[in-house]
Amino acid sequence: MIDLRPPGAVRWICRKLEEAGHDTWAVGGAVRDALAQRPSGDWDLATAAPPDRVRRIFRRTVPIGIDHGTVGVIAGDGVMYEVTTFRRDIETTGRHAVVAFAETVDEDLARRDFTINAVAWHPLRKVIHDPYDGMADLERRVLRTVGDPEERFAEDYLRVLRALRFAGVFRLQVDEATWRALVAAVPHLDVLSPERVREEMEKILAGQEAPSAALALYAASGVLAHRYSDLDHLVGCPAEDRRGDLWSHALRTVDLLPPHRPAIRWAALLAGVGVPEDGGDPTEAPGRRGLLRTAALLERLRSSNARIQRVAGLVEFVRHPPNPEASDAELRRWLAGVGREKLSDLVRIWIAELRADELLGDGEGWDRADLGRLVERLRATARAPVALTVDELAFSGRDLIQMGYRPGPRFGELLRALLDRVLEEPELNEREVLAEEAERWMAAREKEAE
Repeated sequence: MIDLRPPGAVRWICRKLEEAGHDTWAVGGAVRDALAQRPSGDWDLATAAPPDRVRRIFRRTVPIGIDHGTVGVIAGDGVMYEVTTFRRDIETTGRHAVVAFAETVDEDLARRDFTINAVAWHPLRKVIHDPYDGMADLERRVLRTVGDPEERFAEDYLRVLRALRFAGVFRLQVDEATWRALVAAVPHLDVLSPERVREEMEKILAGQEAPSAALALYAASGVLAHRYSDLDHLVGCPAEDRRGDLWSHALRTVDLLPPHRPAIRWAALLAGVGVPEDGGDPTEAPGRRGLLRTAALLERLRSSNARIQRVAGLVEFVRHPPNPEASDAELRRWLAGVGREKLSDLVRIWIAELRADELLGDGEGWDRADLGRLVERLRATARAPVALTVDELAFSGRDLIQMGYRPGPRFGELLRALLDRVLEEPELNEREVLAEEAERWMAAREKEAE
């Protein structure tokens, strides 16, 4: 017997269904993860009971996918567990499958993608049902499809991306036949929606301690070139300030950032996209080019506007920090361009870059003393009561109106000019002083207009 130690509610649900005469098994990622001695996520159950029968057996249910046989059962612990009727595929299109209800767990496991995901465990009898040797593959660290690899990928091309993610997460060697079929299927990824492609990358960046393993497979398989061309340009592109290429540097850095901060990992991964000038304006600043390319890539993946703004905003500045020996005024100007709110994220990425360089003996990147001094000075500047934005000036457009000026485009131009003065000399940020500066500025502009 093998006890995978699920939540008590899993056994309770299984017992209720079994007592009603319906064969029921735990399946999916939680079983796989438990067998691999990794923290298990959501526990799912597969059963011979049709959805309407499941809803009659349990008092609290949610019809989260009735057409596909899935019912959410809310247990006594308040958690909802998915219970799905055994299924078999009757038609596949490369994007989704048309399914019919099945009678046995063997039929259900036969439609699974990889052997490590085609293992069922009985919560009451504590026995494993493993018709495709998924447990052995986990032990041997091999990723294989269930059945013919070409057929499996053609049924749903998302399995190409899932294969790379699983191989990275579990440190598996992709079976030779599976790898050949996977590479051959890469051109068909165009049938997938951008959202599905993005979700797979998000799972890599948000769910793995070391995303580099899966990301390296993205490059080796051709997925990077096919769906992430801006990132593919980093492969082999020299990093001027470090040994190796930009891609290797990005992978090292991403691994050293926390999994619960996927936006920062995105920024570290994309930090170098502004460096290659292929297809871009060579006169355009790399930071600006990086911002535009990052925004375009995330827009193609249909990321949220908030995610695009945050990641692209970091990419614009992450490779272009101020000089540690810069003057206080230069630091204020740099921070005014970046924004206080981005500083902590940028610092996290810089520290990860430093650690990556140190771990690999690359002494051509950040210097620890220089970075420490720069971070200390920037944090002090961000905390200081100095104006870094127009809104933080002690003078506003309302003051201009009270002085008798009519609102117009010059208001914004004037306020930016006042901020420029204050960034140079913070002590000027007093209403009376700025009012005098404003009068002089307005008078000069009126004279120019005559």
